[in-house]
Amino acid sequence: MPTRGEIVEVSGRQVAISNPDKVFFAGPGYTKRDLVAYYLAVADGALRGAGGRPMALKRYVNGAAGDFFFQKRAPESRPEWVRTVELTFPSGRTADEIVIDDAAGLLWVANLGCLDLNPHAVRADDLDHPDELRVDLDPVPGVPWDDIRRVALVAREVLADLGLVGWPKTSGSRGIHVNVRIERRWSFDEVRRSALALAREVERRAPQIATSKWWKEERHGVFIDYNQNAKDRTVASAYSVRPVPDARVSAPVTWDELPECELGDFTIATVPGRFAAIGDPASGIDEAVGSLEGLLELSARQAKAGLGDAPWPPNYAKAPGEPPRVAPSRARKLDDPSAAAKSSATRQPSPASRRASTKPLIEIARAATKEEALAAFERWKSRHTGVVAHLEPSDLLVDSMRGRFTLWYRIRVNLEHVPAAERPAQEPLDADYDPWAAR
Repeated sequence: MPTRGEIVEVSGRQVAISNPDKVFFAGPGYTKRDLVAYYLAVADGALRGAGGRPMALKRYVNGAAGDFFFQKRAPESRPEWVRTVELTFPSGRTADEIVIDDAAGLLWVANLGCLDLNPHAVRADDLDHPDELRVDLDPVPGVPWDDIRRVALVAREVLADLGLVGWPKTSGSRGIHVNVRIERRWSFDEVRRSALALAREVERRAPQIATSKWWKEERHGVFIDYNQNAKDRTVASAYSVRPVPDARVSAPVTWDELPECELGDFTIATVPGRFAAIGDPASGIDEAVGSLEGLLELSARQAKAGLGDAPWPPNYAKAPGEPPRVAPSRARKLDDPSAAAKSSATRQPSPASRRASTKPLIEIARAATKEEALAAFERWKSRHTGVVAHLEPSDLLVDSMRGRFTLWYRIRVNLEHVPAAERPAQEPLDADYDPWAAR
């Protein structure tokens, strides 16, 4: 087959595939041609999750192990049949984003190096009213897969109690997503408020394994990320290929399958055969449209009990009723005038971290990739085996730090569970990536 380029005919259109033999997953050797073939095989399911929606392009032009960048604005050079829609972001800026409508559009974005699909929670014909509530279950490091599944089942119960149907899928990374189709009559703020109410109710029913707490220092178990429902947030949609070494897929599953499935079961090598054999487990999602009235009533009851708004992401304007946008440990320090004065006199802020904490935190690594950062943590553990025995899963803090175009990763360790006499001192960073060096 030619290596410089190929043409794929699909949906009555011709889609040019450049460099089809370019390797996108080095371990198994999957190429761009394999990626295109995968999306062609599962096109109906992928379009059910991402079709007809504005989409941010997350491009891995050098494969899954390379750097990526987000492209919100549609490329100027594109086929005339690829449509766009103008979005207004919370900042007030606007951009024309891609909308894919058929398998040809799906292959076109795959050719651009888009491994996963990142659509917004709205349809292109109504950008103000989401039609999807997104329940994103994000485990803290070290949480077992079985706990994530248990939290998903609790979320299902809460949704069912309020007349809503949840459709689970693996995230393709470490967690689980549960999508809920909703009537298009609520604002983004109301959908986010509903997601927060859901998160708090799941936490109430399963307090040992679930949390709705935004600040990482307060989290344990599985975090229900209600802020994924804020305007401008996107989540990898169904059948998205994720940038992990074995090319895992964000795969819809049935609730009956969930207790037995494993994340590694679903890759670009296995999912096409599964799709051909059983179809799309989420094929009924568009017929299961529900109302948010129950969740909004739950939110109102929570507010009367003293649970108001929760923190928003840092790039959003301060919302009415939002609590102070500062970590609890930092807030306690600010409430203590003597501690605040001492902190002001001694703190040496760095470009990566400008907040002081009362927690005994040490920094282990800064790296361009999560894999490099975690590898540095493993090396640190090998040097401090006695310390590791005292650590709890929530003591490992993995922060994704957003740069101008890409993410980088920071590893910190909370030593509060380590006896004071055994706590190691801050060492030179094992991996010391400088995200500002290229500025």
